[in-house]
Amino acid sequence: MSRIDYSVWDHIEVSDDEDATHPNVNTASLFRWRHQARVERTEAFRKKGAELEEALAESKHELTRAHEKAGELAAGSSKARDDIERLKREEREWEEKVAAHRREEKKTPWNADTLCRGGFSKIAVINDVKTESVGEETETFMSFEKRYEKDVKRFAAMRSWDDSEEYLSDNPHLLCAETFNLLMMMCVDLEVLKKRESLEQTAHQAVVMRFISRLAKALKVDPRACFRRFFSKMKAADQRQLDTFADELECFKEEVRSAAKSPAWKAMDEAQRELEKEEERLEVFESLPEEMQRCFDRKDVRMLQEVIGRMEPAEARAHMKRCVKAGFWVPGAKVDGGDDDGGSDKEEDDA
Repeated sequence: MSRIDYSVWDHIEVSDDEDATHPNVNTASLFRWRHQARVERTEAFRKKGAELEEALAESKHELTRAHEKAGELAAGSSKARDDIERLKREEREWEEKVAAHRREEKKTPWNADTLCRGGFSKIAVINDVKTESVGEETETFMSFEKRYEKDVKRFAAMRSWDDSEEYLSDNPHLLCAETFNLLMMMCVDLEVLKKRESLEQTAHQAVVMRFISRLAKALKVDPRACFRRFFSKMKAADQRQLDTFADELECFKEEVRSAAKSPAWKAMDEAQRELEKEEERLEVFESLPEEMQRCFDRKDVRMLQEVIGRMEPAEARAHMKRCVKAGFWVPGAKVDGGDDDGGSDKEEDDA
């Protein structure tokens, strides 16, 4: 007995007598209209399924958030229990709707568009898959930061849904995890500096990136393929969506405040500041005349005084002022057993 299920062939929207039409009917136009109507029905059905899947994913996320909030509140909070029960009911309702839509999809008759589809509609080139180490991830992020930091800062300043959507459309390379991570770091820096207004704006844009990432994960697509759907929902002023976004924004700002207080961040911030100072020192050193560079390399104060003496006074003052600022020269320091380097001090004093 055959175990192959041939029932899928019982309902196919393909007629053997489609060529037989009334002489007064334009056959090509008729078939074209029928095909267009069928394509529109299929697209509407597919869009409905995607919206149901998205709603189910959002419901699961809200339920998870409710459990987290319940853990933060006092044990046995009646409001927290009521919210969790309500969200569980909503989740079951969405699951039933998704299941019903999938059953309906299986019953949909095949047609000329769905009967024959390529088995390989896309090509995936897979190289040796390697899990990035922490060092490699850091290197990737630093490379992204160096290349696109200005673009991310411009995005952080966007204050409307339309502007943000248009900017991401023009800069699709920002639709990635590195953008969110960079915005997160910017937020922590702003929290440390107590710049509340700038923090509020940057945090808002970071949460935008987080929502787009979650939507892409729920739909199993690239963020570039679904970011417009997120903005459409936000611009439609769906109160439930806006409330969810506002709650997420508050949670994110709390994450930022916690990160800013952590010893790890303080140590990293100090290391970053020291690295920036070293880069500034190197930049100043490389811009000095070669004779002055040799003086600092050899730590020869008398040679430095001679080199400065041969320069124009204004040029000497400018160079020494930059050296003092970079930490190469300390005015009034004692050298050679207590002798004061008066000549060089004079140049700095004149500056």
